[in-house]
Amino acid sequence: MKKKILFGIITAAIVLSLTACSGALQIEIPGLDDLQLNPLSGASSTNESEIDPTEGLPVVPQPPQPLDLDNLENLQSAYIAIYEKVLPSVVFITSIKEVGSTSYGSGFIWDEQGHIVTNNHVIEDSNIVRVDFSDGRSVLADLVGADPDSDLAVLKVELPADELVPITVSDSTKAKVGQIVVAIGNPFLQESSMSAGIISGLGRSLNVRSSDGSGLFYSIPDVIQTDAAINPGNSGGVLVDINGGLIGVPTAIESPVRASSGVGYVIPSVIVNKVVPLLIRDGLYLQPWIGISGRDLNPEFARLMELDPTQKGALIDQVLPNSPAEEAGLVGSSVEGEIDGVPVTFGGDVIIAADNNPVEDMEDLVTFLARKAIVGQTITLTVIRNGETLDVELTLRARPGSAITEEAVQPEQVNNGAWLGISGMDLTAGLALAMDLPEETKGVLIQTITADSPAEEADLRGSFIPVEIDGQEMMIGGDVIIRVDREQITSMEDLVQIITNSEPGDTVVLSILRDGRTLRISVTLAELPQ
Repeated sequence: MKKKILFGIITAAIVLSLTACSGALQIEIPGLDDLQLNPLSGASSTNESEIDPTEGLPVVPQPPQPLDLDNLENLQSAYIAIYEKVLPSVVFITSIKEVGSTSYGSGFIWDEQGHIVTNNHVIEDSNIVRVDFSDGRSVLADLVGADPDSDLAVLKVELPADELVPITVSDSTKAKVGQIVVAIGNPFLQESSMSAGIISGLGRSLNVRSSDGSGLFYSIPDVIQTDAAINPGNSGGVLVDINGGLIGVPTAIESPVRASSGVGYVIPSVIVNKVVPLLIRDGLYLQPWIGISGRDLNPEFARLMELDPTQKGALIDQVLPNSPAEEAGLVGSSVEGEIDGVPVTFGGDVIIAADNNPVEDMEDLVTFLARKAIVGQTITLTVIRNGETLDVELTLRARPGSAITEEAVQPEQVNNGAWLGISGMDLTAGLALAMDLPEETKGVLIQTITADSPAEEADLRGSFIPVEIDGQEMMIGGDVIIRVDREQITSMEDLVQIITNSEPGDTVVLSILRDGRTLRISVTLAELPQ
């Protein structure tokens, strides 16, 4: 208001100064005598009725105008309709473990045969699972099958078909960022709760820690991100579109306080549609396996291979023995070179498509396997080899390593301190010999590397070659940690102790054995994800 008043004063002062000068400077303007001057604004008019006597004065608030509520009422009605359609399909799950602990989550009705879908981590290691329906009914459920790698599980209840309302399923591959979505579940034990938002991102990769306290991680590709409020208890419930069709299953949140921060992660319906029928049929889901290790083709590798620097694809580093890739004749990298002074190998096949689905990086290849491939299926990989493009047929097999016992593979630590991001095994004499190392070699053989972990950032390598030792299938070929700084590592217990005594942000130097050579790699430890 003050600015308006001051502006009016300045304007009036200019008019007065010009008027004061009129005796010295005579200017004839036709019709000037007929003009009337507004002393507040300096404006002139030939018609008294056109003068605004309030110009330059403080604005008087106007009374509120009636709102057009049609659009809001339509939106409100739409939300109510979605809730009323979907709620009969959503259930409350109570999971009771042998140790006496109880956890809660959500689920939804899959079919009229009584199959209920939820997250694996909701019912993992449970002895008793109870399912409560929105109409108040409560029944016990049996476990049909579970897949930790997709964090999905199927239960079964014995109820008549006419008392079950299966969810309808939409195609998550057609989801768009900005699309309106609704989450329905049981956050913080608040049954049948609804929240709304949009799809915030697509194609995320989600690292999920097992809920059994083991500290092991696995990665789920092709995940949907949403800002619809998702909280503990929403896990296993539904994220639906405006038609009430399932877009995906809420699984995790990105938050430092175990509450919604506007970043929720959802397993897409395309994976649910693929995994659930096989869990119902077989009680398990076998992850399809090609049998390669690789990297994204970047401009530096493309130039080494005399390809267009803009060429995209998945460059094969190694083809694993006795794998589908080896049987199909895929070629790994074997030519030695340097990038910025760092030794590299290159020259392998570059995968650019899988069954005509473009592959621009390794994530695209993993997503294709997750979305569209099953064990036993023959797929066609389009590859660039020695500058030429050709198609290679490959029959997928089940991912090896499932026979490795839980006692053999351990997380590097389970508390909330510093974090490296691996699981590993004590290097035994049998493992050492299988890796062409001296039988007496001691250390920790890395089995898996968690995505986005300090270990991944430092380019540590996990195991990828299946072998059979004493009748048990194991994975070898990863880095062997033999020293941390100046401390010798002979077992996972040694490694856990050092990591536990470190702080997030500490930098340690790992001495590792890789391909028969000893390397020293600096790693900056991070805080263990919650």
